[in-house]
Amino acid sequence: MQAINYVLIVVGFLGLMIIFRMIKGPTVWDRLLMFNMLGSKIVMGIVLFALITQQNYMLDVALVYVLFSFISTVLLARFVKERGALS
Repeated sequence: MQAINYVLIVVGFLGLMIIFRMIKGPTVWDRLLMFNMLGSKIVMGIVLFALITQQNYMLDVALVYVLFSFISTVLLARFVKERGALS
């Protein structure tokens, strides 16, 4: 295996740890931060996949995913700030 494949495995493992932390909490702001971090790890995985397979259009997919992730994080943060909680 190439070194970039090992990096992809590490990013996947970190994504699983982030999901565990997102479920555990303890506050809604911690969960929102983990949601944002999960989006970054997914983008890293998409970019690494694009480098491994040399499919340049996947970089455009990563860019669109970054935009959606950022917008959803900002909207969720505003919602929580105004309402106090998600539930």
